[in-house]
Amino acid sequence: MGLTNATEAVTNLRSILDHLRWGVTTLQGADVFFGHGTDNAYSEAKLLLSHTLELDFEQLEHFRDAALTPAEQARFVELIEERIQSRKPAAYLIGKAWFAGLPFVVDERVLVPRSPIAELIEKAFEPWLAPPVERILDLCTGSGCIAIACAYAFPEAEVDALDISPEALAVAEQNIELHQLEGRVIPLLSDLYETVRGERYDLIVTNPPYVDADDMADLPAEFHHEPELGLAAGEDGLDLVRTILREAPDHLTEHGVLVCEVGNSMLALQEAFPQVPFEWVEFAFGGDGVFVLSRATLLEHQYEF
Repeated sequence: MGLTNATEAVTNLRSILDHLRWGVTTLQGADVFFGHGTDNAYSEAKLLLSHTLELDFEQLEHFRDAALTPAEQARFVELIEERIQSRKPAAYLIGKAWFAGLPFVVDERVLVPRSPIAELIEKAFEPWLAPPVERILDLCTGSGCIAIACAYAFPEAEVDALDISPEALAVAEQNIELHQLEGRVIPLLSDLYETVRGERYDLIVTNPPYVDADDMADLPAEFHHEPELGLAAGEDGLDLVRTILREAPDHLTEHGVLVCEVGNSMLALQEAFPQVPFEWVEFAFGGDGVFVLSRATLLEHQYEF
């Protein structure tokens, strides 16, 4: 579909609802992959239309019968066209994503926020984490979304946000400023725990790279716009997770806990460490592959890691 043809195709469309329907039909017929903040064509078209019109989802519904201007129509068509032709995730096209109900600046220097850990943050990690929570460590912070969401959930806590990528940390810094959390969320350049030796936290939360070699080879085109550094983790997807597990007790307070996402590598993790009683989180809104371990359990099995 060329832009000229697409523009001609929507000539007879008028309302927000008309354009939303056209966007859904067009995306569904284009074999794009959904999974970067949306999981279907309707949500994706709604996101792009919301951005085009500078209206939130509730306002889109309120004005559903309102007509688009020619300029708005052309911009929406352009976004749909670019989404299909480039296979870039919609979040990169609009420069924004949401996580735990909060907005974040994103671009191709960071992964698009989508971790089910958001659900745990909104519940303050109950029942695993008991107050007071004074210090939190977010390993592999990327855009800073987990660190910033944790700062909202625990307003008295300080959060260290670590990443090995200077480019990712630059985006995290933008988001820290956006949420006015300078001084409480601290971005640090670090290869896992390297920069925080000797520091201890009540909570370590991490969504590290965990995609194994086979899955990396089969990823849809949309994932290839994301930094490989944030995805690939060796043959079994556990290259970083092993170090995170082994060194976590040295950075947790007595009653501290580790929360870690391993996604599709959860089976490989269970096979690698069959004696470790990983507590796998069940999510109400979808997602899996996130485990919780206490410091005591990590210490008990430290020799295995």
